[in-house]
Amino acid sequence: MGAVGSRRARRAGGGGPAAPPGPLLRISGLTKGFPVDGERIQVLSGCSMEIDRGEVVAIVGQSGSGKSTLLNMVGLLDTADGGEHVFNGVDVTRLGEAGRARLRNTGIGFVFQSFHLLERRTALANVSVPLVLNGMPLVRRRAVARELLRSVGLGHRLGSRPHQLSGGEQQRVALARALSLNPPLILADEPTGALDAATSSAVLDQLISQARKRNAAVVIVTHDPLVAEAADRRITIREGRTSEES
Repeated sequence: MGAVGSRRARRAGGGGPAAPPGPLLRISGLTKGFPVDGERIQVLSGCSMEIDRGEVVAIVGQSGSGKSTLLNMVGLLDTADGGEHVFNGVDVTRLGEAGRARLRNTGIGFVFQSFHLLERRTALANVSVPLVLNGMPLVRRRAVARELLRSVGLGHRLGSRPHQLSGGEQQRVALARALSLNPPLILADEPTGALDAATSSAVLDQLISQARKRNAAVVIVTHDPLVAEAADRRITIREGRTSEES
């Protein structure tokens, strides 16, 4: 059994509905270009990768290499010009905007460098936002959000607003929000970029441990070699093409 097969076997099992066969995410030959001053600039030139459930993968590369564009493709925020893209058993290339939005909202949690919390809302309310959009009743969503905040060590901060929280605490609120619908994939875009070294390590540990508990895959876009070293694998993108190292 190869390395990918071994990872897949180690992460199989667990409770809940049976997952579709194969990797959680598979992209192959993904291409994307943008018109600039009358010319088409090719940003992605055939990106390929597979990611299994429960796996932590770091995507690294220099500025301008195509990391952000690739993240937008994986996060269903944009569409590719060509190539194969299958997420959780769904052929994404066949979906319209509404279909991608539904799949994104239920299947992917996002953690950003700048937190993106609602300043006038409490930590509890911020974590509840995806649950509100998903139509969960008030009593149930408060209970879910409360438990998520406790799970990341913020049970004592339920009523705090973002300006009352440290950077690390804000990022843990953002993590709890990303986990609120129990998505199979967490996308983290420079999640420790605004934090000091000690706080970065604590937040990264929380991100990975919480995902492991849920058998969720994590894809981290980062410039930080220490963050990349914490991943199971690293995928490097150069001039719009991906290469992989274990």
